[in-house]
Amino acid sequence: MINNLEAKTILLIEDNPMMRENTAEILELANYRILTAENGKEGVQKAIQSRPDLIICDIMMPELDGYGVLHLLGKDEKTASIPFIFLTARAEKNDYRKGMVLGADDYLTKPYDDVELLSAVETRLSKNDRIKRNFERSSEGIDDFLVEASSLNGMGNLCANKRVKTLKKKEMLYSEGTYPASLYFLQKGKIKEFRSNDQGKEYITNLYKEGDFVGYLDLLQADSYQQSAVCLEPSEVAVIPKDDFLKLFQGSRAVASKFIRMLSDNVRDREEKLLHLAYNSVRKRVAESLVALANRYHEDKSKPFSMAISREDIASMSGTATETVIRMLSDFKEELLIEMRGSTITVLEYDKLLRMRN
Repeated sequence: MINNLEAKTILLIEDNPMMRENTAEILELANYRILTAENGKEGVQKAIQSRPDLIICDIMMPELDGYGVLHLLGKDEKTASIPFIFLTARAEKNDYRKGMVLGADDYLTKPYDDVELLSAVETRLSKNDRIKRNFERSSEGIDDFLVEASSLNGMGNLCANKRVKTLKKKEMLYSEGTYPASLYFLQKGKIKEFRSNDQGKEYITNLYKEGDFVGYLDLLQADSYQQSAVCLEPSEVAVIPKDDFLKLFQGSRAVASKFIRMLSDNVRDREEKLLHLAYNSVRKRVAESLVALANRYHEDKSKPFSMAISREDIASMSGTATETVIRMLSDFKEELLIEMRGSTITVLEYDKLLRMRN
């Protein structure tokens, strides 16, 4: 049981009055503080205003359904990391998958009993509290974070994929112009990043110490390294594979938010830039894939281009997860850049997608 001093706030969005009252009563008896909304639009407004610890939302609602609520809240950095549980009277697999693709954390099928509801709420709040805690910027702290992130995202043991690389003084970690394959965490030693001009003169751009992440900007931008990195003294670097790095952004919203704060060292302006970059780097890659398809198979760029292609193939071209591609295509459709009918995608605004790559 949670005492009143520690009560968590839960926003319940449900259009059925009886279901809303019954669910709210159960949660209040468990000492949660409850806010209610009668529809999706009201729910989005209350979520932004109050920033609850958890959102429970019905799927089938008039005006704005649960999928729309989750989509809108997921695009706002103030609400994107709030745990989200769907309620539905339908148990079809497609409903479940669509909710999880959009970023839902859990799913309850009506009718549910008191134990099912409270268990889902307690589990989700507990997991969110664990990932929100402060992790030491050390090898052990990173391992703890990866273990918690793996558990929350259901991604297997990311910690097991991490390896440690030992480097000598003056040994290169990576070179300008090469492409990133990993994220680096400096466990021991010192590293400098630098660029060289045409005359070979070296300009230092960054200095890294123990506890710093190295090389993540170019990795997020899916671009080649814009500088080189070399050890100033014997160093130990933890190596996190690129695929695992991207999964940390593309799985749980709470994990992505926490990871960005760790990368940015909690510097607010840098954190905002990373949030923007994490979202826009994926937009850029998916836009590039659509432009590449149009360039390859369509000559008249002034007319819409249509092609049947699987989301898995676009994910392969974009170097990102299928679920992320689905979310991004949904955004493009909402912005009237494309249309979608089944597996067929129609590019409506080639020029806008082209400019998005820059």
